[in-house]
Amino acid sequence: MKVALNDIEVTYTEAGVGMPCVLIHGLAEDRRSWANVQRKIGGWRTFAYDIRGHGETTLGDSDGTLAQLGRDLIAFLETVTGPASCVGYSLGGTVVLWAAAHRPDLVSHAVVAGTSSIVGRAAADFFAQRIEVIGNDFSEFATALKSDTALQIACNHDALEPVAARRLEAVGDGGGYVNAARAMAGIRETPLMPLLDRITMPVDIIGGDKDTFCPRKAADILCESLSDAVYHEIPDAGHLMSIDQPELYASTIEMALSRRRGANNG
Repeated sequence: MKVALNDIEVTYTEAGVGMPCVLIHGLAEDRRSWANVQRKIGGWRTFAYDIRGHGETTLGDSDGTLAQLGRDLIAFLETVTGPASCVGYSLGGTVVLWAAAHRPDLVSHAVVAGTSSIVGRAAADFFAQRIEVIGNDFSEFATALKSDTALQIACNHDALEPVAARRLEAVGDGGGYVNAARAMAGIRETPLMPLLDRITMPVDIIGGDKDTFCPRKAADILCESLSDAVYHEIPDAGHLMSIDQPELYASTIEMALSRRRGANNG
């Protein structure tokens, strides 16, 4: 399905029935990364969309900021779903937190996986290097992206080839990757921490115990800064939890969504 939002045309996949839940993927991913979650979780009408410049969503007049990506999510909620639970992975998690801080009337519950509220110097340098590689030699970027993917998988190494190929397809000509990488690097100078005090809805945080890209310390900072946060850890999983532990990842998301919904209804 497609919908015009702000200055872009957004492609999304809808599945299931029940309360609305929007799924926001990470850097170098697209809506297909949520396919197993959409199949597995019950009682929810899920909407997985391609973020600006990824998958089949157009790049538009991109400005390389988290705020713009957050406004895209807000526009999706306003136009397609109405108030909803939002689940974000990595970059998608920062988008969810930004939207939750600015429009608590639209984000009823946040689930963030592999997500950090601040980017260190090493991570910012990494994003800058990848942006430079895309501009100089896209074939070199394809090799780098495969290497990055390998480092984000802790156990399920047999999945590397198809996952790396899917991720390369998701970034297309690289414009969306550059835009999102700039947004992530920008969190170094403008971290999310000042916004976290404004988030009062429940937030569930999911992390892989072998995630070197977003280690446990990042989740601890979120838990300490948010008024209503719970942490869930996925064993034997790197940053790509959906690849290392696809069933447990999906069931943890479902549990977090269902538990919070039950508390709210109670």
